[in-house]
Amino acid sequence: MTTSGWVHGKPTPITWELAMQKAPIPRMSNIGVLALQGDFLEHILVLRHLGVDPVEVRKPEQLEALAGLIIPGGESTTMANLMDAFELRGAIQQRARQAMAIWGSCAGMILLAKHLVDERPMPLGLMAMTVSRNAYGRQLESFETDLDIPALQGKPFHAVFIRAPKFVGLGKNVEIVAELPNGEAVAARQGKLLATSFHPELTNDFRFHQYFLEIVHGTV
Repeated sequence: MTTSGWVHGKPTPITWELAMQKAPIPRMSNIGVLALQGDFLEHILVLRHLGVDPVEVRKPEQLEALAGLIIPGGESTTMANLMDAFELRGAIQQRARQAMAIWGSCAGMILLAKHLVDERPMPLGLMAMTVSRNAYGRQLESFETDLDIPALQGKPFHAVFIRAPKFVGLGKNVEIVAELPNGEAVAARQGKLLATSFHPELTNDFRFHQYFLEIVHGTV
């Protein structure tokens, strides 16, 4: 186990270290993580490191006091089915209309979409984009790369793509936040809605989570 946060020059998965560290005293508790399936724990650990006491969202009433919600990576069809089983779909859509910020990462990006190329799952229809599931290939085609992201400033961001979805269409009010070297968008924003096809929660670089917190509080 590393103690520096880097192995062979690359960030290590955050669960290797953050789970063993004492979190700072929480400064806010109005950020939630949809905790039905997928890698919600990784997001929770990063948020705690940033001084947030996140809510593990499994019930509609837990959304009422939130200013921001993260929909994590995972299996999008399973997550959509669980959202319906726990009666969360309508509650998330309503809170989005009330200006709650939402960040969808990988499977979360699929669920945020207005339209999908694929027949399933049924997305939330919140963000003006068309998305294709697993468009970068299956598990063996997963990859990592460094991205220059102006909104984050500083050094390139090391992005982890795992069976990643792809933006195939963006609405006129959707801003591209990050691109691959070939110009393909891999992160986008529409007001208080944020979508990433990669997994910022799987590195020790917390700038994307900080960026989302700034969106929540209206400072960017």
